[in-house]
Amino acid sequence: MTTLYTSDHEWLRIEGDVATIGITDYAQSQLGDVVFVELPKVGRSLKKTEAAAVVESVKAASDVYAPITGEVIEVNEALAAEPALVNSDAGGKAWFFKMKIADKGELGGLMDEAAYAAHTA
Repeated sequence: MTTLYTSDHEWLRIEGDVATIGITDYAQSQLGDVVFVELPKVGRSLKKTEAAAVVESVKAASDVYAPITGEVIEVNEALAAEPALVNSDAGGKAWFFKMKIADKGELGGLMDEAAYAAHTA
């Protein structure tokens, strides 16, 4: 399993041809208390950088972008019921959606953990 990051503060865990996507701990710390999450519909095709989900906090509403092109194959229904999971476990239980990867070549433009740490420093 490989974890990659975007400059928009999404993380992707790659397992085979499936990517699980969420927002980073850095992103949730900037947002503050998350009060609502809108997830994409299963079956939706997303293009890289297309707005896929929305996170609303007490401070602001932010889009979560598709880091790669693909089809949404699963969403995390637990987030709709308990949006605060984003604050307590951004890198784990608070994943947003899973995508079937259309083009693994797109993964080359993403950052590894060290590069992302430097990006947010």
